[in-house]
Amino acid sequence: MFRLGTKALMLLITLMLTPVVATALEFKSVAAAKAILYDAPSTAAKKILLLSQGYPVEVIVNLGEWLKVRDAQGSVSWIEAKQLSGKRTVMVIVANAEMRSSADAASSLLATLEKDVVLEIGEAKLTNGWLKVKHRDGMTGFILVSSVWGFN
Repeated sequence: MFRLGTKALMLLITLMLTPVVATALEFKSVAAAKAILYDAPSTAAKKILLLSQGYPVEVIVNLGEWLKVRDAQGSVSWIEAKQLSGKRTVMVIVANAEMRSSADAASSLLATLEKDVVLEIGEAKLTNGWLKVKHRDGMTGFILVSSVWGFN
């Protein structure tokens, strides 16, 4: 018969009682006009980068007042949670991304967007790989999700 030691048994019980962590990505956007990214969760830490309002970030670690985030270039840093909003945005990651009138490549072309343009998400669901978005000028349309970063 197989017997577990006390430490092994405690580890097994702990693992069984530990909730499964969801692997869904969490995205937020910069709420402030400008937000500073730091190399550690403290305003005394080294300042790395300044992000503009609306910029999307992926939340990796949540420490309450501080969030460890990844930006569109893949860099990881820290930001004060109060600088972010639950408002969902995406960033164009390709040159000449097309915004269409409906979720179809054959629909009318509304605009050609440059890389790094930030768009507000209109509906947080995909339609055949297309995402409904809104440009800061008010234009609403659809863009291929493969053309943007910040949507899971």
